[in-house]
Amino acid sequence: MSDTNQKIDSQEEELAEHLEETAEELDEAEVLTEETEETEADQDHQEEEKEEKEEKKSLFGKKKEKKDKKQEQIEDLTDKLKRSMAEFDNFRKRTEKEKAQMYEIGAREVIDKILPVVDNFERAFQGVTEEEKQDPFISGMDMVFKQLMTALEALGVTAIEAVGTEFNPDLHNAVMQTASEEYESGIIAQELQKGYKYKESVVRHSMVAVAE
Repeated sequence: MSDTNQKIDSQEEELAEHLEETAEELDEAEVLTEETEETEADQDHQEEEKEEKEEKKSLFGKKKEKKDKKQEQIEDLTDKLKRSMAEFDNFRKRTEKEKAQMYEIGAREVIDKILPVVDNFERAFQGVTEEEKQDPFISGMDMVFKQLMTALEALGVTAIEAVGTEFNPDLHNAVMQTASEEYESGIIAQELQKGYKYKESVVRHSMVAVAE
């Protein structure tokens, strides 16, 4: 009986030890499982973060690409605007120049038609004596002539210098040569018809005789 009890006690002790070992193994297994789950969770979390970063990076890339396209459009429109403004500025300058040229051509044509009237006034006054200048009619005509010349000068019309100056084909039209004791060769000795300029352009060349 005692042997049987001893065997039972022995088996109970072995079973208790086995149970303790099993419990310890279970605890270790649970800890390992938890650690594994935590590791897997961490890995999943890391993968999710990575995916989110990649997605954000992709979205940023798309936004950047869209921004680049918009910037290209802005630069293209800015370039077109600058070119249009430059073309308009050139057109404005060209138009102003053409208008000025047209005005000058028109003014020269009008002045050219008035000059024969000026010539007639001057020829008429050349034959007037000092006594005749006191006549009211002659005096009135002289005032009209002076008023006409003042108006022409205000428009920019000036007489070309001739007698005593060196012959200049841009200003003078030499129709003859003449002997002169007063002037050297090449100097204008006589003015046959007065010439005029409108601003810087010649309306009519002076008709002159040049000293031999």
